[in-house]
Amino acid sequence: MYRRLARPLLFRLDAEDAHHLTLGVLEAASKVPGWPALARAVASPAPALGQTLFGQPFASPIGLAAGLDKNAVAVPAFAALGFGFLEVGTVTPRPQPGNARPRLFRLLEDEALINRMGFNNAGAGALHARLSALSTRPAPVWVNIGRNKDTPNEEAAGDYLKCVQALHDVADAFVINVSSPNTPGLRALQAADGLGELVRAVLQEVERGRVHNLRRLPVLVKLAPDLHPADFEASVGAVQAAGAHGLIVSNTTLSRDGLFSGRAGEAGGLSGRPLTRKSTALVREAYRLTGGTLPIVGVGGIFSPADAYAKLRAGASLLEVYSALVYEGPGLVRRLNRGLADLLARDGVQNVAGIVGVDAR
Repeated sequence: MYRRLARPLLFRLDAEDAHHLTLGVLEAASKVPGWPALARAVASPAPALGQTLFGQPFASPIGLAAGLDKNAVAVPAFAALGFGFLEVGTVTPRPQPGNARPRLFRLLEDEALINRMGFNNAGAGALHARLSALSTRPAPVWVNIGRNKDTPNEEAAGDYLKCVQALHDVADAFVINVSSPNTPGLRALQAADGLGELVRAVLQEVERGRVHNLRRLPVLVKLAPDLHPADFEASVGAVQAAGAHGLIVSNTTLSRDGLFSGRAGEAGGLSGRPLTRKSTALVREAYRLTGGTLPIVGVGGIFSPADAYAKLRAGASLLEVYSALVYEGPGLVRRLNRGLADLLARDGVQNVAGIVGVDAR
């Protein structure tokens, strides 16, 4: 129904206008008494998909990637679709408008998106207000944190720490974003030496916050897919040595290899189907580099249960989707959950954790 009716209408709109319209509908649905809970019950994943990581229960390995609900306006509605966790943000200490429009583009022929949003968000204070107003927490909510555009890299750590300080009591995890291509200079923070220092600073701040509310929050790091293999290995090693609790692989890419759309020349980060194989290969490499000791969240081009299963087998314990939701609609999450359960049953695996990394060992 989405592909036949809703998508043609949405795709007549500018991509960002369609995004805001969809978010508005989901925000309104989140406020309908009882509806999110009923919808979650209908979309409840199979027990075989459940696992515990970082001391948190995940009913499904399928999560919402950062960037779709930056300001956490529709958490109940997204959780109702069957997501096992949600990542909101990227949030910065101060509100910022992001880059000039147009800044979001559909590449129809490639089932991809290009964005150069630039961390547009309402700021850490507004995000805290929204998350603290939630009457229930339907799924773990992770907060993706970054620096403001006008903060120089030598002062970037201060912005990440401000986000932790502002949101520690309402986040279920923090994701350090050093890999967006749309904030000038940000990717330089992925360099191994500086990255290790940043991770340690964030971990120390999280531990200080734990003194007040006794919650030990996991800290993950999101890396880009465009690093040279030696740099990727060094960054993964730095993240692990610093004591981070997990990796997210990967962010959007600047590569334009193999694209067909006339929009391919737009500046920004590419996401969607063109990243499927590349991100899966990087998940496998990260799993190998860490010896399977560091949980990995696989992101990039997950459109089908087979795509999701391949990333799990490559070494991801959790997965995230974004672009595929634009092309496949809200039923994607339920279809992924059902398909993964069927694949586990086909292979005689009792729990999703049993297939993590089997193709990388």
